[in-house]
Amino acid sequence: MPGAPNRPPETAPPPPPPVAVSPERRVLRKIAPCRVALQLDLWKGAPSVELVDPLERAEAAYAAGELVAAEKALEQLSIRFAEPRWPTMPVPFKDLRVAIPAPMPPQWDPDFASEPAEKERRRLARLAVQQVALAKATAAFAAKRGWPADDLNAHATAAESALAANGADEAFWNEVDAIWTAVRERVPMPKRAAARAAPPPTADAEA
Repeated sequence: MPGAPNRPPETAPPPPPPVAVSPERRVLRKIAPCRVALQLDLWKGAPSVELVDPLERAEAAYAAGELVAAEKALEQLSIRFAEPRWPTMPVPFKDLRVAIPAPMPPQWDPDFASEPAEKERRRLARLAVQQVALAKATAAFAAKRGWPADDLNAHATAAESALAANGADEAFWNEVDAIWTAVRERVPMPKRAAARAAPPPTADAEA
């Protein structure tokens, strides 16, 4: 018979291993977009102290190199973002909220039967797409506020192209991290909302 007998079927090469992420870069990729999120117009110039406090703790811990404490504070901020009091938080900044999936049988989860390595690969792919969306929205918001944004736009475009060409490789993450480094240098920390004055004492209390 022509051809090689019993030739094994061709298989696709395995996907490249995910890029190792240092804790410092992992924190940077969340702390910077959170800083932008608390500058959005929906807070009317001064977000709630309950939102500013965890960001301030995260920034202080990050500056001190206490990355575990910084991640814990950012997790607390993500939980705050998910509260129903903030229904108008726009996409993609809404994705900074802690994920609260709807109840469903485990087998309905598309990752349910996947191997742990494949689950992690899909998670990182979703994170990369989210980071591009946040980067593009941040560049647009910076331009709207009159902050320097040309380099942010350039890095966001380069990151999007790198992701489409080669996936979330080191070149992609370098473009993303350049955006968040610049954001922390030029986007100010949010102002605190003024504390509400205590109500005046009632006649019963004076008595």
